[in-house]
Amino acid sequence: MWKLLRGRSREAESFKEQGNAYYAKKDYNEAYNYYTKAIDMCPKNASYYGNRAATLMMLGKFREALGDAQQSVRLDDSFVRGHLREGKCHLSLGNAMAACRSFQRALELDHKNAQAQQEFKNANAVIEYEKIAETDFEKRDFRKVVFCMDRALEFAPACHRFKILKAECLAMLGRYPEAQSVASDILRMDSTNADALYVRGLCLYYEDCIEKAVQFFVQALRMAPDHEKACIACRNAKALKAKKEDGNKAFKEGNYKLAYELYTEALGIDPNNIKTNAKLYCNRGTVNSKLRKLDDAIEDCTSAVKLDATYIKAYLRRAQCYIDTEQYEEAVRDYEKVYQTEKTKEHKQLLKNAQLELKKSKRKDYYKILGVDKNASEDEIKKAYRKRALMHHPDRHSGASAEVQKEEEKKFKEVGEAFTILSDPKKKTRYDSGQDLDEEGMNMGDFDANNIFKAFFGGPGGFSFEASGPGNFFFQFG
Repeated sequence: MWKLLRGRSREAESFKEQGNAYYAKKDYNEAYNYYTKAIDMCPKNASYYGNRAATLMMLGKFREALGDAQQSVRLDDSFVRGHLREGKCHLSLGNAMAACRSFQRALELDHKNAQAQQEFKNANAVIEYEKIAETDFEKRDFRKVVFCMDRALEFAPACHRFKILKAECLAMLGRYPEAQSVASDILRMDSTNADALYVRGLCLYYEDCIEKAVQFFVQALRMAPDHEKACIACRNAKALKAKKEDGNKAFKEGNYKLAYELYTEALGIDPNNIKTNAKLYCNRGTVNSKLRKLDDAIEDCTSAVKLDATYIKAYLRRAQCYIDTEQYEEAVRDYEKVYQTEKTKEHKQLLKNAQLELKKSKRKDYYKILGVDKNASEDEIKKAYRKRALMHHPDRHSGASAEVQKEEEKKFKEVGEAFTILSDPKKKTRYDSGQDLDEEGMNMGDFDANNIFKAFFGGPGGFSFEASGPGNFFFQFG
C-alpha cells in the first residue's frame, strides 16, 4: 500500500513538473490538464491546487481559480501563495473586502511579503473607489463614476458589477456605443445577466428605439423579477411611447390643443431621455407654429437643439419661425447650420431664400411706410399714398416745432420714395426680388417728393393747408 502511494506521489509530481513546463511556455490549457492529472493522483496536495489556480487566473477564469485557491489554503493554512492567489481572485472579481482578508492572512504568515503588501493597498484602493462612485452616482456625477470604475477595473478586471455600473453611467452620458460594448461583452459570457440586459435596453431607450428597449427590459425582468431599475425603465418606456403616439394622432387630426397637452405630458415622464425629449420639444414647437404661437415655437425648438445639437428638423422648424417673425439673421444662422450638416439642394435654396430676406430687411420697407400689405393692388397703393402724403406734408406741420417739422418732412419724403417704387411695376418687381434699385439708373437720391405729390394730386397749381379750427386742417388747390 505504502509503495502504491509512493508511486502515485511520484507520478503526480511528474505531472506537476510537466504542468510547470507548459506554464513557463504560456501554454496554459496544457498546464491546466497536467495540474488536473496531478490533483487526480494526489487530491490532498495544496500546491497542486495552487498551481492550477494560477493557471486558471492566466486563462481569465477567476471564479474557478478562486475555488482551487480556497481548497489549497483549506489543505494548508500556512500556504502563503495560496492566500495570495485567493486574495487576487477575490479582488479580480470585485470582492475587495474578502481580498483584504486573504492578503492580511498572507502578511500574518510573512509580514515582509512585498506582493501581499502591494495587493493589500490595491484592495483598499478599490474599496475607496467604490465608496466615491456610490456617492457620485447619487449626485449624478456620471463622469466621475466612470473614472472611478475605470481605476477599480484595473485591479478587478473580471468584476461584472463594476462593468455594469460603468456601462449604465456611459449610457446616462449619451456614450451609447461604449455602454453597449461593455454590456455585450458581459452577455457573451452570461446571456442571462439581468443587469447587462437592462443596460442594453437603457441604451436603446435613450436612442429613441423604444420598442426594442422594452423587449430588453422585459427579458431582464424575466431573469430578475425584482430588478427595480428595469421595472421603472420599462414603465417609463411604455408610457412615453403611448403619449408620443397619442400626441402624433391628435396632431394629424388637427386637434392641436390636445396634441400640445399630450406632448407636454410626455416631456414630464423622463427628463433623462434626451433624444426622445428633443423630438417631443420639436413636435410641440410644430404645434405652437400651427397655433401661430411663434415665440413659443422658437423656444421649444431651441430646447430641442439644446438636447440634441444634431437635430436638423428642429433647426429647420426654428428657422421657418424666425422667417415668419422677420428675425432673418437668426434664420440665416440656422439654415447655415443645416446646410453645413446636410448639403442638399433643398437646404441650399432655403439658405439662399433666408439670405435674400435678410438683405431685403436691411432696406427701407416701402410697404410698411405706406401701411399696405405686400400683395396690395395698384389702387390700394394709391389710396395709401394719398392718405400718408397728406398726413406728413410739411405745410400741414408749418406751425409745429422745428424738430417735429424735420421729422414730418423726412416721413413725407419716405412716403414719396415708397410710392415711386411701388407704383412702377418694373421697380416694384426689382424691389420685391431683393435686387439693388440703384442699378439701371434707379438712384433713389434723384427724386423730389414735392414733384411726386404735385403730379399725383394733379396740375402745377399751388397747394396749401389752412386751419379750420384748433388742430383741424383742410387742403385746397390754387
